[in-house]
Amino acid sequence: MFITKDTQLCMSLSGRPGNFGTRFHNYLYQKLGLNFIYKAFTTEDIEHAVKGIRALGIRGCAVSMPFKESCMPFLDEISPSAQAIQSVNTIVNSNGYLKAYNTDYIAIAKLIAKNQLDPTASVIVQGSGGMAKAVVAAFRDAGFDNVKVVARNAQTGKYLADLYGFDYFPTLENLMADILVNVTPIGMAGAKEANDVAFPTSLIDQAKVAFDVVAQPANTPFIAYATKQGKQVISGAEVIVLQAVEQFELYTGQRPDDILISEAAEYARASS
Repeated sequence: MFITKDTQLCMSLSGRPGNFGTRFHNYLYQKLGLNFIYKAFTTEDIEHAVKGIRALGIRGCAVSMPFKESCMPFLDEISPSAQAIQSVNTIVNSNGYLKAYNTDYIAIAKLIAKNQLDPTASVIVQGSGGMAKAVVAAFRDAGFDNVKVVARNAQTGKYLADLYGFDYFPTLENLMADILVNVTPIGMAGAKEANDVAFPTSLIDQAKVAFDVVAQPANTPFIAYATKQGKQVISGAEVIVLQAVEQFELYTGQRPDDILISEAAEYARASS
């Protein structure tokens, strides 16, 4: 498909742009014959970047760290999914009106339901950034009331725990839980802790569910170890695909079938 004056642009804004979203969305545009194109960007001026989305008629924008909260003052409406956690990862432009969503929150909520996680189970969420906020909020809204927030940063960790009425812990020492959720860069490709397991193996051994939001690689050291131990696992690859599908539907009004989604995800992961 050729780019024309009528081609609609979607984009991403990230401190460290990657290829997954670009390849995922463009693959689906091509397969579905949609006159769209997707491009990744970064910026040092979030205010004018958002104003550019409005001024240039850019249809949609995925927002990653460190812009998920700093973009909010420049938007027209914050949807319940983003309002719940005061964090944005998707902007949709409808004739100059910018509405914000958080498809991270939507994806986590859907994965909790899909995997039939028991709300009476105990949960440890390790991490305190924007994505951790989406995770903790989704567990709370799914009816979980025994959630511990563990973070090395006491200020953000305590803030996150207090925000949703849970307890904060500075370390994992002497803690146990049925569900372990990693929302840190531990195990992420390219990170300094890429080869580390996100939780002590003794803690994984006693748990029932291992949930990692790290998407690259899909089989993090945490997920690999938990799989060997026969635990129920939920990978970051599932999170990134599901949140991207939600974005795609918001931008285009179309939802691809599961086969096409799998094809797009495989294509995106091949060179992301």
